[in-house]
Amino acid sequence: MTHDATDAPLTGGALTRSRILDAAAALMSTVGLTRTTTKVIAREAGCSEATLYKHFRNKEEIFVRVLHERAPQYSEALAQLPGRAGDDRGPAAHLTQMTLAAVRFYRRAFPMAASLFASPELLDTHRRRLDELGTVGPQNATQHLAAYLAAEQELGRISPGIDPHAAATLLIGACFHRAFLDLFFGAQAPDDALLPRDEEEFARETVRALLDGVAPGGVASPAEESPAP
Repeated sequence: MTHDATDAPLTGGALTRSRILDAAAALMSTVGLTRTTTKVIAREAGCSEATLYKHFRNKEEIFVRVLHERAPQYSEALAQLPGRAGDDRGPAAHLTQMTLAAVRFYRRAFPMAASLFASPELLDTHRRRLDELGTVGPQNATQHLAAYLAAEQELGRISPGIDPHAAATLLIGACFHRAFLDLFFGAQAPDDALLPRDEEEFARETVRALLDGVAPGGVASPAEESPAP
């Protein structure tokens, strides 16, 4: 969990661990994952490299923990989502909340993870470390969201003709693209580049566009197959 200002102050090893993660998150967001070595992280955290290794096995574990503990709590929100199917809040409220969490997570994680894709070796190492740590990969987002949509589908609150995985992929893709545009343009986005411009309005309107297609009795239907050439 992310440490909150209202929590009891951290001390001892917990404080050192927290400082390491804070330093790593700042470095990964600014100089990139490749240049963020354990030596640099330790220096920025005010501890020795030996102390760092008392808390984390390697840089890859630090990266995974940063994503889970220093980025917005997207994975937790997703994991809890399927169990909320059928409650009084309804799909629109839950999906809007999830969309906001997703955009904020991807906007924070994108600069940290970008270096992974510049190096096949580094990406392969990261995948292997995820397996070793027992941490589910990026497919986790669509799987949890699809499970929620499927549960709502069984309750009759989502159209039975919709593929939950396809709908989940559409929503996650929209969140990822919005975060990408936010980072690409920064504060200099053209007027028509980010519409709706307000983040919360984007979440509401994206979910509304999705639900217009998947609501019971909606107009969405499987596309007609094109004749073979």
